[in-house]
Amino acid sequence: MQDGWIKTVAAAPSIRVADCAYNAQQIIACIKRAEQAQVQLLVLPELCMTGYTCGDLFLQPTLLEGAREGLRMVCEKSKTTELLCVLGVPVAHAGKLYNCAAVIQKGKVLGLVPKTHLPNYNEFYEKRHFEPAPVQNSTVQWGEECIPFGSRLLFRCQTMPDFCLGVEVCEDVWVPQAPSVMHTAAGATVIANVSASDETIGKAEYRRALIAMQSARLVCGYVYADAGEGESTTDMVFAGHHIIAENGAVLAQSAPFSGQMAMSEIDVSRLAGERRRMTTFPAARPDGYEEIAFSMVQRPTALTRAVPKQPFVPSGQADRAGRCESILRMQSMGLKKRLEHSHSQTAVVGISGGLDSCLALLVMVRAMDALKRPRTDIVAVTMPCFGTTERTRSNAEVLCQRLGVTLRCIDIGQAVQAHFADIGHAMDDHNVVFENSQARERTQVLMDIANQTGGLVVGTGDLSELALGWATYNGDHMSMYGVNASVPKTLVRHIVRYEAERTEDAALREVLLDILDTPVSPELLPAQEDGQIAQKTEDLVGPYELHDFFLYYAIRWAFRPQKVFRLACYAFAGDYERRTILFWLKTFYRRFFNQQFKRSCLPDGPKVGSVTLSPRGDWRMPSDASAALWQAELDAIQIEEA
Repeated sequence: MQDGWIKTVAAAPSIRVADCAYNAQQIIACIKRAEQAQVQLLVLPELCMTGYTCGDLFLQPTLLEGAREGLRMVCEKSKTTELLCVLGVPVAHAGKLYNCAAVIQKGKVLGLVPKTHLPNYNEFYEKRHFEPAPVQNSTVQWGEECIPFGSRLLFRCQTMPDFCLGVEVCEDVWVPQAPSVMHTAAGATVIANVSASDETIGKAEYRRALIAMQSARLVCGYVYADAGEGESTTDMVFAGHHIIAENGAVLAQSAPFSGQMAMSEIDVSRLAGERRRMTTFPAARPDGYEEIAFSMVQRPTALTRAVPKQPFVPSGQADRAGRCESILRMQSMGLKKRLEHSHSQTAVVGISGGLDSCLALLVMVRAMDALKRPRTDIVAVTMPCFGTTERTRSNAEVLCQRLGVTLRCIDIGQAVQAHFADIGHAMDDHNVVFENSQARERTQVLMDIANQTGGLVVGTGDLSELALGWATYNGDHMSMYGVNASVPKTLVRHIVRYEAERTEDAALREVLLDILDTPVSPELLPAQEDGQIAQKTEDLVGPYELHDFFLYYAIRWAFRPQKVFRLACYAFAGDYERRTILFWLKTFYRRFFNQQFKRSCLPDGPKVGSVTLSPRGDWRMPSDASAALWQAELDAIQIEEA
């Protein structure tokens, strides 16, 4: 439960229709297995105490008494367990029969939630036996206990208030106004659905899409448990298709007819944070809701859910290609609009032979093609200086040649040396002045060429560099339109590779692949004696795959530093030592806070993903904000290598 994760399981016991004692034993066995797996929430199917397919036997007092006794047995055997168990049971109340979900913990029934929407079409005829949930909550007297009863019950964990459970039953989620809509508006972060959805052709795909979309619309976790083995097959078959979803993503599901359970961890703190961020999420609590408190001991939750190392990059090749194409279109259409609006005669870019300028040039080519203008209206300027290597210069030249753009080569070495003489800086002093003077000279050249040609300077810096402040203020930090401003470095690589794989020009493919293989570097320090790049960015600021991971979880989801660290250790286990991850995480936070002043005056650029640092868009932060609280939390982390 620590860091906001709730381990959940959806499962179906193998039942016998109308054999409540047997079914109770199977339910107890499910609870014991879940407890051994340190599960906090177990959801079982609709009417699993009796079987959904009992038909007119539901009208028999013997069955109803058996169900009640079965529930008593489950409570008795679960007195020592903290997990929350939700299971289906018929309940007679006030002269009517209700199809209910019982919520059990520590040997007690915390509440009974009756089904609201009863299907009475095709193979379903529930209104023959059951009554829809009453409008108002009430109580059911079971022995000496007075149990809350109603469709507007929520179950909130006192030791983790972000974990608030709402319950609906099968058909409730298939209707236009599902009870879960009201539950989440009232504060539920997790919805449990006890279901008996029979299997027909195509239904599994529809069911999966339905549950995923419901969790997205409601910004919630959704645990769907489906009836399976043991239900009557007189007219239907049940597949036990369990689904666990969170905010639109399916975390786990069981294959139909596999007899398996679905298990994953729902991040309730992430859901609560997203709701706070979304101003359109309901703030007013609906009337008539009652909260029932329960508690669990806070313990670390072992993670099993997938945590990708590159959260900005889709894992599947087809999805990745689709993402790359979509981003290229957004970037190029943004630039196309800016070129049209500014009546620019040219688009000017500094081309270094590196990844970012390569991507910017590819975007510019698409924009010019969309404008039906000649590619020669793109002026690519390569500006070799003290750190430029033959490899990067050659790649820049070949790239421009194959793309058919105008190439200008301007050696800035003499101009920079003249500047050093003006300010009294020694050539052998390779400090920040030595580096940044080159970057600012390049920007001055680009701006002047843009003025000379009636053009617009296109910026090349990417999102990862903006997060770390890895740009020279008023140097490569500045442009007239930054096409890569919301594309992280890990995704830049894939977009360039995508263009390399789709081109039919073998020479263009070759140079793009060589650019991908070139170490990321600003090339502001003299090259090594063998002509190799001396200054490698990732040796200085850290691996971009780590920084993009930190950026995604620290900024997009606003996770605490200790949670970002834990996730990174989980995702990169075997790749980096924990102390290495912590070192670069501290670097990330320090640079992110210290370098905000550069982001406060960024040029315009198109938003293409869920994370952007534009001061006019998604990120507004004081340039002089203190990082003390974040650094203190990081300093408190204890490193214990496995």
